[in-house]
Amino acid sequence: MSLPTTAPARMLRPALLLAGIFLLAANMRGALTVVSPLMGEIRADLDIGSAGASALISLPLLCFAAVSPLAPKLARRFGTEATLTSALVLLMVGIVLRSLPLAALLWVGTVLIGSAIACINVLLPSLLKRDFPDRVGSLTGAYNGVQSAFAALAAGFAVPIAGLPGSGWRLALGFTAAIALIGIAVMLPQLRVNAPQPAPEGARRTEVSTTVGHEAGATQGSDGGGRRPSLLRSAVAWQVALFMGLQSCVFYSMVTWWPTIEHSYGISTSVAGVHAAVFQATGIVGSLVTGAALKRAPRPATVTPVVFSVIGVFGMVMFPAAAIVWTIVIGLGAGGCIVAALALFSARTRDHHRAAELSGMGQSVGYLLAAALPPTLGFLHDATHGWQVPLLALGGTIVLALVFAALGSRDRVVE
Repeated sequence: MSLPTTAPARMLRPALLLAGIFLLAANMRGALTVVSPLMGEIRADLDIGSAGASALISLPLLCFAAVSPLAPKLARRFGTEATLTSALVLLMVGIVLRSLPLAALLWVGTVLIGSAIACINVLLPSLLKRDFPDRVGSLTGAYNGVQSAFAALAAGFAVPIAGLPGSGWRLALGFTAAIALIGIAVMLPQLRVNAPQPAPEGARRTEVSTTVGHEAGATQGSDGGGRRPSLLRSAVAWQVALFMGLQSCVFYSMVTWWPTIEHSYGISTSVAGVHAAVFQATGIVGSLVTGAALKRAPRPATVTPVVFSVIGVFGMVMFPAAAIVWTIVIGLGAGGCIVAALALFSARTRDHHRAAELSGMGQSVGYLLAAALPPTLGFLHDATHGWQVPLLALGGTIVLALVFAALGSRDRVVE
C-alpha cells in the first residue's frame, strides 16, 4: 500500500479510516436484525410459511459462509478499501431491492445483503491488522460495540417505523439503506487518499524495490516457495476457525431461541423481549471490556468470555427462575467471544493478507455452523417436547468453544 505523501493526506487518512471502520461496523447487522420484528407482517403479506420464514432468516448466514472465502481474493485484486466500498454499494442496492413491492426481490435483495456483509465481516480484521496493528484488540471491541448498538437500534425502530401512517414493513426494511449511503460517502474520499502519489523516478525505483521485497517476504511460504501452505492444512487455522464457528453458534442460537426458551419457563413474552434487549446491551459491554483486555492479557481475555457463556447456559438449565442473571452473563460472554475470535485473525497471522485469508476461512466455517445449530436445537425441542435437551446441547457446544479458544489463543502463528 502506498502511503500518502502530502501533509493534508497524512492528517486526513487516519480520521477517514476510523470513521470508515465505524460506519462499516454500523452497517454489519442492522439490515439483518430489522427483519425479525417485522416477520409477522412479512409472512401475513406474502403468505410465507414457517419454513420460508426460517429460510429468510438463515439465508444471510449461508451467504456469509459462501462468500467469505472470496473476499480476500477480491481485496488482493481490487484493494481493501475499494472492495469494502463496493460492498457498501451492494448492501444499499440489496436493501432497496428487498423493499420493493415484488416478492422475488425480497429473496434477491437478501442474497445481495448477505454477500455484501460477508465481505465487510472478513476484511475489517485485515484492515485493522494493516493500519492499526498495535490497537487491534481495542478497535475490534469498539467496532463490535458500534455494530451491536446499530443492530439493536434497527430492531427497535423497525416496528414503530412500520406503524407510521402511509408506511409499512417495506419502508421499515428500507430505512437502513441510509446508513449504507453515509458509509459510502465516507469511504469514497478514502479511495482518493490511498491513490498512489507521483514520485521522482529514482525514489520510485527504490520504493518499488523495497515494496517488492517486502511483499515477497510476506507471501513466501514456509516451504521456501512463492506460495504459502493452504490454511486447511494448518492446525492453528482450524483452531481459530472452529472457535469462531462455535461461538457464532451460541450467539445466533440465543438470538433465535432465547425469548422462546424463557417463555417456556413461565416468563411473559414482553419480559422476554426486554431480556433480549438486555442481552444485546450487555454484549456491547462485553465487547468493549474484552477489546480493552486483549492487549494486556490476550489468552485470559480470549478464554474468560467463553467461561461466562458456559456458566450462563448451565445456570439456565439448573435455575431458570434467575433467567435475567443468565441473560446478562451470556450477553457479556457472547460480546466478548466475538471480539476475541475476530482479534485472533490478526494475532495468529504475520501480515494483513494472511489475516484476511484466515478471516475468510474462519467466517466461512463459522457461519455454516451458525446456520446449522439453531434449526438443530429446534428439532431437539420438537423431539423431546422441552428445552432441557437443547440447552444441554448448547452448553456442550460452548464447552467445545472453550477448548478451541484455549488452543487458538496460544502464542503461535499460521505460516
